[in-house]
Amino acid sequence: MSCGEPHETDCSEVLDHLYEFLDREMPESDRSKFEVHIDECSPCLEKYGLEQAVKKLVKRCCGHDDVPGDLRSKVMGRIELIRAGESVPEKSVLEQAVAEEQSRGSAAEGGGGSAAGAGEALASGVPAPGPADTEVSGTSASPPGADPA
Repeated sequence: MSCGEPHETDCSEVLDHLYEFLDREMPESDRSKFEVHIDECSPCLEKYGLEQAVKKLVKRCCGHDDVPGDLRSKVMGRIELIRAGESVPEKSVLEQAVAEEQSRGSAAEGGGGSAAGAGEALASGVPAPGPADTEVSGTSASPPGADPA
């Protein structure tokens, strides 16, 4: 896409890196060039506004789930390896998290949930069952709102 007007930064370059600009993941010097271009170019300004609105909508609707810090750092580490052109470990981030959960579960007394359950929970975004969700002292936990009779 191009508006047909001459700009220091080409429309295609701006649109190719629009999410980096929106996410503030580019050097300040590039951000400045993009800001100037967006101020001058109405088609790019329109696209920027649309993508900004989509991003805000997604954040409002889906931004309430916190990502565990260790998972975030593993994913970011994997992204950095890919960007640097280095080899990436054979196991996916999910497989690595499940393996770590298994090792923690077997090391901790009382465990609290199976490793398979942890893997399924990580994949579905639902927390794995913990000790409070399993049988304790011969009684089982009731689901929320159930009559404990």
